[in-house]
Amino acid sequence: MKKANNCDLATCFLCQRCLPEWKPALQAHRKDWQFKKGESIFREGEPVLGLYFVTSGTVKIHKQWGTEKEIILRFARKGDIFGHRGLGHDTLYPARAAAAQAGPATTQPRAATNPAVYPISATAIEPVTTCFIDLAFFQASLKVNQEFMYGLLLFFASELQESERKMRNLAHMAVKGRVANALLALQEKFGRTADGHIAISLSRQDLASLVGATYETVFRTINELAHDNLIRADGKHICILDPNRLVTYTRE
Repeated sequence: MKKANNCDLATCFLCQRCLPEWKPALQAHRKDWQFKKGESIFREGEPVLGLYFVTSGTVKIHKQWGTEKEIILRFARKGDIFGHRGLGHDTLYPARAAAAQAGPATTQPRAATNPAVYPISATAIEPVTTCFIDLAFFQASLKVNQEFMYGLLLFFASELQESERKMRNLAHMAVKGRVANALLALQEKFGRTADGHIAISLSRQDLASLVGATYETVFRTINELAHDNLIRADGKHICILDPNRLVTYTRE
């Protein structure tokens, strides 16, 4: 990680929704950081210090699944927010949390628990630049910028709906349907390159972590879809050839 300074105060989730009068304060409080491909931005269990906004590049948001596996929850690209999953009652109201932690004066203090930690990890899958704001400034931004607060509320609602869809798919959709659904969603989010590939390169392991399946199953499924001329796989690059037929797998 190293310092950067290329935020235009117009691109990220907060910049687009804050008052013009608030931007000088944002300029003074933000910290810009660069991360190399594969570098961890924060890890599951680390203390929540603030929120991040992607200025350039792509970040995978993932969670430990068992002892040696992970599941990818989503990808954050330019303009997106991440690190918000560490927010909670105790994060936003530290004084109240400390009082609740101590308990009534007539009782023994409860065992120390600190929920203000990241429940997920964030890793750069390509060179990434982020804008970071600490919790105190985030709270102040919420109080001053109603549009930002409203946008964050809608974003949380959308994330909850997407999480519920993923839980349903894991329970009821076959792996081929989940792979097809993931490829279609990635193309919708990232678009296509000039030569028609989905504009994000993922290893088979990352794709397996995204759909909640084993590497071997996803590898076999990709080969089957390619054999049926639904997709073309060139290493980490995938081109969707027949989106209509792919959609049918998501409905089975």
